[in-house]
Amino acid sequence: MPGGPMTAYDITAILAPLPHRYPRLLIDRLLDHEPGRFARALKNVTVNEAFFHGHFPAYPVMPGVLVIEALVQLSALLAHDQGLALDLSGIAGARFKRQVAPGDQLLLETRMGAVADGGGKFDVQASVEGELAAEAQLLAVLVPRSPGER
Repeated sequence: MPGGPMTAYDITAILAPLPHRYPRLLIDRLLDHEPGRFARALKNVTVNEAFFHGHFPAYPVMPGVLVIEALVQLSALLAHDQGLALDLSGIAGARFKRQVAPGDQLLLETRMGAVADGGGKFDVQASVEGELAAEAQLLAVLVPRSPGER
């Protein structure tokens, strides 16, 4: 697995290339991917998430920035398949269309765009039950990974 394309779709395939761990890992299962093109994953949103304690105690809503972070993590998995490490450099056109609450299952999708001169773009979206929750274009610095690097 290190250095090669993802072949498993469970949490172990997600943990291997990403440095994120609880409570910052925001992907539960990789559903589908095509190296260098796209990836789809799930985030099961539960009331036990640490961020719900303060956002907001009487009306729990997943912060939009964490929805975007989940999409960044998925894009990093896709870049990993290409032997690249992703460093987020910008977010363009972010739109939040629906609140994400405990009990929702967030479908995360990323499509890798052009990669040139050490940079790349990813078109991302998150939805709940077919309803768009968020969308954006991620801008990233993409650099070759060192052997053994996450």
